[in-house]
Amino acid sequence: MVVTAVKETNHSSSNPIDLIEQIAGAQGWIFERPADYEIAAELSGRWTDYKLFFSWLDDINAMHFACAFELTVPDYRRTAFNDLMARVNEQLAVGHFDLWAERGLPVFRHAMLLRGVSGPSVEQVEDMVEIALLESERFYPAYNYVVWGGKTPEEAFNAAMIDTIGEA
Repeated sequence: MVVTAVKETNHSSSNPIDLIEQIAGAQGWIFERPADYEIAAELSGRWTDYKLFFSWLDDINAMHFACAFELTVPDYRRTAFNDLMARVNEQLAVGHFDLWAERGLPVFRHAMLLRGVSGPSVEQVEDMVEIALLESERFYPAYNYVVWGGKTPEEAFNAAMIDTIGEA
């Protein structure tokens, strides 16, 4: 995701969500801004659609980011799902997967601390979104194997860790 339509400037806005809105517009994402310090966007991936949520936490100067995908984890598969999620999270250098318990919804989350600066750069936002989508696309099939395919966490994890070369 290279955002060429949004130029890095010395942002005079005190609200970093303004930059996220510019990026969403430049990317052609469907988005809404329900509050001054929040924005939600939708985009399609290879396996599923993703919902991106950005929140600016002014009191701690942090950008909170969440990337959710539609895969409802039923109660009877949560233990297996959580086991797989723990294995997956051990592999991640940035961010982590979580389960929104109330809805049984998997979410990739990351928070960017920005003390001393007015907000994230375009490149930082690009990286945050790219990493979330890359990891979500990589592990979505494994989560699906556990939830609906009845696979063990180990079987699903091993399948996700196979790196394929080329296309069939």
